Amino acid sequence: MYLVKGCDGSILLDNAEGIQSEQDAIPNQSTDGYEVVDDIKTALEKVCPGVVSCADILALTSQILVSLDGGPTWKVQLGRRDSRTANSAGTTAIPSPFESLIDVENKFTDVGLDTTDLVALSGAHTFGRARCSSFSRRLYNFNNTTNPDPTIDPTYLATLQQSCPQGGNAGTLNDLDPTTPDGFDNNYFTNLQNNRGLLQTDQELFSSSGSATVTIVNRFASSQSDFFDSFGQSMINMGNINPLTGSSGEIRTNCGRLN
Repeated sequence: MYLVKGCDGSILLDNAEGIQSEQDAIPNQSTDGYEVVDDIKTALEKVCPGVVSCADILALTSQILVSLDGGPTWKVQLGRRDSRTANSAGTTAIPSPFESLIDVENKFTDVGLDTTDLVALSGAHTFGRARCSSFSRRLYNFNNTTNPDPTIDPTYLATLQQSCPQGGNAGTLNDLDPTTPDGFDNNYFTNLQNNRGLLQTDQELFSSSGSATVTIVNRFASSQSDFFDSFGQSMINMGNINPLTGSSGEIRTNCGRLN
């Protein structure tokens, strides 16, 4: 099995001799914004060449984006270096929206993250979008039953079926948080309590009876500050998954290719 190698900037590498880009792998095909990272890197290289890694740029921009959208701030630990390789095959270790809760929990455990990290980081779905292809089976043929997922609120189900009709455009985007789709808050968790989680892996955090995730969802739904504190710490934890430091890797001059 493959393990996620952590925040090492490998996703930014383009296809080249000896490099099979991670950007083409299924879990990353909805990832965007590479040109923004390139612009930041170009500006930094003019001021302090060879100092700030592409990996640290990703960590810093994640924090800034969350904060600008009304979310928490946290102290980003710096000093990462960039990978000299990409690991397209290793992207299978990224949780899929079609997996069971236990499978997702195992993937988090494999990289040293716990249940609180899982629920807190899932809360990033308080903003963003997902394609119909990521959840349409929940609407029409959940677990090959030819019926919808029974955990979906009926009114929300009708809304989603209108947006994602059978045979329709699988690429149509839908808000992960139908209540406040562009703000970072704890509404994601109250949505789960109301059976309005968009992805299967979202709703199972609350609908899996007896799971430790249920208690954490309820806690974050009742306290936005608790969620914010936990999210910041979990982002630090995730950023500490096997980082390259010291003389390992390199600091790329161009994030899309090796020096």
